[in-house]
Amino acid sequence: MTERCSWCGTDPLYMAYHDTEWGVPQHDSRTLFEMLILEGFQAGLSWITILRKRENFRAAFAGFDPAILATWGETEVERLRADPSIIRHRGKIEATLAGARAWLRIEAREGFAPFLWRFAEGGRTTAPLSPAEVPAETAQSRAMSKALKAEGFRFCGPTICYAFMQATGMVNDHLATCDFRDGPR
Repeated sequence: MTERCSWCGTDPLYMAYHDTEWGVPQHDSRTLFEMLILEGFQAGLSWITILRKRENFRAAFAGFDPAILATWGETEVERLRADPSIIRHRGKIEATLAGARAWLRIEAREGFAPFLWRFAEGGRTTAPLSPAEVPAETAQSRAMSKALKAEGFRFCGPTICYAFMQATGMVNDHLATCDFRDGPR
């Protein structure tokens, strides 16, 4: 029998996400942008809600192409607010567009992936034995949050940044008993 982290439960979509994506190191700048934005949309909701709407988000937000999103304004915000297939929170939609503009600046200056991955240095290295041992935030996620906000990102507090770091493999919080701790099988 396959052992997984308990948070993914028995939902096939959640289990597939856990088994193939969560905790796998991601170094593509555009994918990291998408994941950061989706983590921001997740604030106050469950991750399974975002997973179920992920393809809708991709369609509504032009595949999370920052060059396109950076040009959008109030017309597109209103169109997205009317789209029942996504989370229609004005602040999160506007934060996505502001984040796209910030992404373009960071990507041109140093690359978005290197900018983010520097916060993974000196992070957690022990395998948690239970969910209780997994923190909600760390010094690294607080530093990442502060740097992202200084660049113009929103909905990227320390807890969101830590969840993002977990999802993109900047930290490995698969439990010690999880069969996927060392990567997808």
